[in-house]
Amino acid sequence: MTVTTRFRATLFRTPGKGGWHFAPVPESLAPARAHAWGRIPVVATVDGHRWPTSVWRERSGRTLLAVPKAVRAGKGAGDV
Repeated sequence: MTVTTRFRATLFRTPGKGGWHFAPVPESLAPARAHAWGRIPVVATVDGHRWPTSVWRERSGRTLLAVPKAVRAGKGAGDV
């Protein structure tokens, strides 16, 4: 079964050298089931760039999508 979900998110960056950029997935759209390490396989599309990846659920319950530099095309923390 394929589920397509669309949302807008504001990127944030984890602190420290080489910190990752993430898009938080709205709670109402986050996948209900997680695999090992809280990861859920997805195919993400950001600004027309599509790639297989995973979202994962933090201990806090928030679900995150890591957005690699090649996909961000110059966008960073605070950008939508």
